[in-house]
Amino acid sequence: MAAPRGPVQPAPRGDDTMRDEVAGDAPRPATRPRGRRFELLPYVLVAPVAIFIIGLAIVPALFTIIESFFKVDELDPPTRFTGLSNFVELFRNEAVTNSAVNTAFYVIVGVALSTVLGIAFAVLLQRPFRGRGVVMAILILPWALPGVVEGILWSGIFDPNAGLVNSLIATLHLGAGDGVLLGQNRLLTIGLIELVQVWQMTPLMTLLIFAALQLIPEELYEAAMVDGAGQWRRFTTITLPLARPGIAVAMVQALITTLNIFDQPYVLNGAASTGASVTMQTYFISFQNLNFGQGYALSLLIALVTVALSFLVIRFVYRKVEL
Repeated sequence: MAAPRGPVQPAPRGDDTMRDEVAGDAPRPATRPRGRRFELLPYVLVAPVAIFIIGLAIVPALFTIIESFFKVDELDPPTRFTGLSNFVELFRNEAVTNSAVNTAFYVIVGVALSTVLGIAFAVLLQRPFRGRGVVMAILILPWALPGVVEGILWSGIFDPNAGLVNSLIATLHLGAGDGVLLGQNRLLTIGLIELVQVWQMTPLMTLLIFAALQLIPEELYEAAMVDGAGQWRRFTTITLPLARPGIAVAMVQALITTLNIFDQPYVLNGAASTGASVTMQTYFISFQNLNFGQGYALSLLIALVTVALSFLVIRFVYRKVEL
């Protein structure tokens, strides 16, 4: 027969707990880990940048999208909804279509030529040599100059009376050396303006591709040389494939810059249609004709084309490299 059980005795408690209960205080809550109090710190640090981006990029973009469907004309108030009429009028505007053709030429020639030159200069700078830092510092100057300054500088080179180009033509007995280079022939005007644009973009393209080349291990080139691969073979099988991420980024940057070209054609050729770009038409429609609705619509079209072409470049050029 089992012995009768006695009353259950409570577990012994510490002196501090006994003291708190005697004093009438509630049990102390569990202490929270110290790390949790800083959970909001990353968001606080990112908040100023996020607010800056929202205020200067997202809000104006939304405003542009909305206003592109309205007739916003200071000469014909009030503002009213017109649907797609702004876009239809843009496609009917001969000045806009001509500038779109000019811009397409700028993009095709500019991106292709600056990419080829950027790759060539980056490969030349890939191997260390004495004075490479000085060469890179001089190379970056055209990109560091503002577009307006470049336009003024090259306008002196293209000057019909005392310009460098006409002086060379006269020296080489290729002509009288007093011809007007800009504004007369459309193809020549676009080509010369694009030459200035390429002169500005190539340094940035070179630096971006050069940064990608620095990530290629030297052991790959050494192994290829041991296998008997020549310089061109090493370039096509090692350099180009492994530099594709940098080339893609450089091409997107050149694409964005060329689609939004404004300073060079405006300074070199003024408002003449022979070299006008789509961005210039946005300025003319908005601030000369005061038709802000069509200006918003044209800006929206430029943004959509930029995003679409940038996506295509990333899709077909960019490749993830794992070493």
